[in-house]
Amino acid sequence: TKKAKTEEDESVEVEDEAKQDSGEKEVEEEEGEEDEVPSLPLGVTGAFEDNSFTSLAGLVSENTLKGINDMGFTHMTEIQHKSIKPLLEGRDILAAAKTGSGKTLAFLIPAVELIYKLKFMPRNGTGVIILSPTRELAMQTYGVLKELMNHHVHTYGLIMGGSNRSAEAQKLGNGINIIVATPGRLLDHMQNTPGFMYKNLQCLVIDEADRILEVGFEEEMKQIIKLLPKRRQTMLFSATQTRKVEDLAKISLKKEPLYVGVDDNKETATVDGLEQGYVVCPSEKRFLLLFTFLKKNRKKKLMVFFSSCMSVKYHYELLNYIDLPVLAIHGKQKQTKRTTTFFQFCNAESGILLCTDVAARGLDIPEVDWIVQYDPPDDPKEYIHRVGRTARGINGRGHALLILRPEELGFLRYLKQARVPLSEFEFSWSKISDIQSQLEKLIEKNYFLHKSAQEAYKAYIRAYDSHSLKQIYNVNNLDLPKVSLSFGFKVPPFVDLNVNSNHGRRLQKRGGGGGFGYQKSKNVHKAKIFKHISKKSDSRQFSR
Repeated sequence: TKKAKTEEDESVEVEDEAKQDSGEKEVEEEEGEEDEVPSLPLGVTGAFEDNSFTSLAGLVSENTLKGINDMGFTHMTEIQHKSIKPLLEGRDILAAAKTGSGKTLAFLIPAVELIYKLKFMPRNGTGVIILSPTRELAMQTYGVLKELMNHHVHTYGLIMGGSNRSAEAQKLGNGINIIVATPGRLLDHMQNTPGFMYKNLQCLVIDEADRILEVGFEEEMKQIIKLLPKRRQTMLFSATQTRKVEDLAKISLKKEPLYVGVDDNKETATVDGLEQGYVVCPSEKRFLLLFTFLKKNRKKKLMVFFSSCMSVKYHYELLNYIDLPVLAIHGKQKQTKRTTTFFQFCNAESGILLCTDVAARGLDIPEVDWIVQYDPPDDPKEYIHRVGRTARGINGRGHALLILRPEELGFLRYLKQARVPLSEFEFSWSKISDIQSQLEKLIEKNYFLHKSAQEAYKAYIRAYDSHSLKQIYNVNNLDLPKVSLSFGFKVPPFVDLNVNSNHGRRLQKRGGGGGFGYQKSKNVHKAKIFKHISKKSDSRQFSR
């Protein structure tokens, strides 16, 4: 090993290129796809999966595993367990994790593996850049990297303010495969060191992004990201969410990053199980049941699933209006808004998050007490995805509630076939808050809520019509006047099911005259019971 001494304690270490061809064996990549396992109905991955580092054999090189073993680590922390495999598959990640959570190895292991599998040599230049907010953290990260690289032959170095710049420039000219750096000094080299080859960069790690921006590196970060290749993997770690972190995530991450949240105070990463149940609720009582349940559990942490973006939007507006604070994540929101909400809910001790399946995919939020499925899932696989989003409630236990209409009870058979047996939860209907008349008056008088409720109702009907299990979720069996009551309408708004529908069949209008109901014929003159805001509302997509 060559070691170039710099001022005071700081040094840049570079592994000798001569070691490069010393019989490196390429590790065969195994297909890392994990099949859905219906036999694990709890969806509690931590309770069943092996979280030892040896479980990464085949995904991670022998050299890396030796390094981990030498460091004395045997089991992965929560952030490592959730992050390493997706990162090995090339996913971008946005993680809420603090110092001490084990995040350093969570990003170093995939970064080292990337360089190893691509057989990076000094002449290839820099493949990984890890940015730290302070020299202290940069040195700490570099120390961990040094131990992890003990059995590898790739070059690595530390680039930071206060060290010998000319010595750094020389080493960069020779080629450093993995760099740990502070933003200011890195940008200096990118702009002023001709021999610094960073155009082959494969991975950018931004550690403690909130602190990087706090200490005034915002402009440097923007310039660094602008100079780096666009085709790269990015890992962004931040303990808190600020407007500046949002902006940084927006310019650095791909469109759909994996969100990972961990509970930094939790001592164990596994859980005993998940208590699952269902309640049978008639269409007209659905909102009253939801409102009562959320109000009763408002000091806990809950996620509520809806079948459409418009339904999430409406219930978010309605519940906040009637003084039941909730957060919302859905596909119509900009990425920055979803990111902010993710961090807000992640870091909250209690709260209610309303979401769609698509928007919530990839969210991994700690300490959620209840998963509430207000709108039923499309199939057992989706059910397992929903309850598997999190299953770490208080004392390592979580709860899941599925709300079904009497006509939907057949779905339980499919869950049973997928080895997901549910018990029926009893609710005292006499204790359900009867706010129906107030809800109807509010929807009638408040123009914006009325408009939002209309869109949500239409989206619910269309989503119902698009269910794959037609024998369970048959749109013809919906009692529309009763369904509309749960959205605050005395008379159901008109719904044209040709919008977002590939079906050619005609459906008869249900519920009598008056222009309400739904229809599937193409040349329909809509009876305008309510004022239509614009044609745009009829063509909006919905997501589950």
